[in-house]
Amino acid sequence: MTLTPQAASERMREICARAPVMPVLVIHDAAHARPLAEALIAGGLPVLEVTLRTPAALAAIEAMAGLPGAVVGAGTLLTPEDVRAARAAGAEFGVSPGATDRLLEACAEEGLPLLPGAATAGEVMGLLERGHDMVKFFPAEAAGGAAMLRALAGPLPQVRFCPTGGIGPDNARDYLALPNVACVGGSWVAPPGPIAAGDWAGIEARARQAVRLRPARPEEGGR
Repeated sequence: MTLTPQAASERMREICARAPVMPVLVIHDAAHARPLAEALIAGGLPVLEVTLRTPAALAAIEAMAGLPGAVVGAGTLLTPEDVRAARAAGAEFGVSPGATDRLLEACAEEGLPLLPGAATAGEVMGLLERGHDMVKFFPAEAAGGAAMLRALAGPLPQVRFCPTGGIGPDNARDYLALPNVACVGGSWVAPPGPIAAGDWAGIEARARQAVRLRPARPEEGGR
């Protein structure tokens, strides 16, 4: 099923609105995938990005896919082959550090909503011309951080961002307070050590803390 860029962006906006933080997961053992996902979902973070940086990544996506409450995506998509493999494993969305014509076309052909990466105003404008208005801002801190996104909101108010790269509990609030930020991505919620140790209770606690990072919007003050 071919997916238009507009439909892909609409779906990605829906996904990114589900929680303030999208955990970026590097999984080396597929046996960890299901309990890890269960811990993150229990902590309030249902949208999970499994990066295709390890041999276990596709098996991990397959293990997580279909888990009640989970919305599982594949990160670090670089080629059309990555897109097809991620889709076959059950990924519901994809994330890429940048964007190329071949990658965007492959996602459209496979019906895989993509969160394409951009680091400059020109790159964001190029994606906007292609119909993508939900964008990953990467590498966030190195590319100017929250100040850069605040500046982009003026000329590009129609674009929403999921910044990733150098974001943790100490600076996530700065990003989440911006009106053009839908959510942030980061690996601090489930770092390699706790995953390897099977510290699912600790990861669930980190997830609960992450959910509380979003500042109250003005209209939420009285709630």
